[in-house]
Amino acid sequence: MVPPPPSALPSGEPVPEDGSLPESALAHVGERGFGFYVHVPFCRVRCGYCDFNTYTAEELGPVGGAPGASRATYAEAAIAEVRRARRVLGDVDLPVDTVFFGGGTPTLLSPADLGSVVAAIGAEFGLAEGAEVTTEANPDSVALWDLEELRAVGFTRISFGMQSAVDHVLRVLDRTHDPLRVPAAVDWARQAGFAPSDGGSISLDLIYGTPGESIPDWETSVEAALACRPDHVSAYSLIVEDGTALARQVKRGELPMPDEDDLADKYLLVDERLRAAGLEWYEVSNWARDEQSRCRHNMLYWTGGDWWGVGPGAHSHVGGVRWWNVKHPAAYADRIASGLSPAHAREVLDDESRRVERVLLELRLRDGLATDVLDDTGRAAVAGLVEQGLLTDRPDRLVLTQRGRLLADAVVRDLLP
Repeated sequence: MVPPPPSALPSGEPVPEDGSLPESALAHVGERGFGFYVHVPFCRVRCGYCDFNTYTAEELGPVGGAPGASRATYAEAAIAEVRRARRVLGDVDLPVDTVFFGGGTPTLLSPADLGSVVAAIGAEFGLAEGAEVTTEANPDSVALWDLEELRAVGFTRISFGMQSAVDHVLRVLDRTHDPLRVPAAVDWARQAGFAPSDGGSISLDLIYGTPGESIPDWETSVEAALACRPDHVSAYSLIVEDGTALARQVKRGELPMPDEDDLADKYLLVDERLRAAGLEWYEVSNWARDEQSRCRHNMLYWTGGDWWGVGPGAHSHVGGVRWWNVKHPAAYADRIASGLSPAHAREVLDDESRRVERVLLELRLRDGLATDVLDDTGRAAVAGLVEQGLLTDRPDRLVLTQRGRLLADAVVRDLLP
């Protein structure tokens, strides 16, 4: 799963009204891959832990009817931004390797609407042969016929937000789906053609560390996920984000903060069970059955590729320029309708910033970090980290050990003092 845009936007420098990019950013666009992220900001209910840029119909109120600010008209606005992307990036040959619809709940839009955005991306840029096209989905937001339609309009990969198989854990998270719906949804996806044998892929997302979740609870969730025979599993520790309902409950003392030792135990458990079932880690929080089952869109992020983020609050990166759209659907729709860039602000990354990002992201990968990315201070720290059992020093590359994965942030701090 790709994390959706946060609800708060950072500050940055102004973006030209037409969204144009510096020539330096366009010079090498696509050399490390190119993709689209499409943010669909609608949810039926807001989960208590969620800090993503999402809105229920009640929260949107009367603006929900504005063009592009409602589910009924959203695809039209997204397609307009895709066309804007083509104008900004010029006529360079730039076939799209990956498309990822996140949210929110993308499958609250009809398969036809989602497919129309995929078709627009294909029409403007062309989809590379074997392109990966993913949508996230809540298990209760799709049925067999929806999944068949999604496959028919070009989707190749689906990621279900399972989170837990235990009722009381789901209640704390404010998740509304029935745990028994997950295996049914996975089975429908397989019937619809999302199995690897049909050129597709099925992923499940899990969250561990929810207040009140015991080790046996977590074990139940992991085993339930494995029983579905997914091709890919993401498992993330719960983060209590400021401003969420969960954070307010913790502040009032109604729920405890996640415990670091408990989180470590649960990470080791999921890693052990997934490996035993034939899924190997390829990023600290992600496991896949084989290299073909890895999320190629996420790999684009982690390896410094380029992507255009469509939708309210969506982030983009092209050639060392990162920008982020205005976050409210009504403001986004207004910018699009007025022929203006929906970007709120941007930053131009210098060489040192891009080097630091490579360390932060590539170190999390099973393929590891090239040692020549480190500066003298970072290289001097390697021997101590190897001695502590946190890194494996392979020829020209550094790879986290299992213990190193548990302490990845601390390893990065040593390599980037």
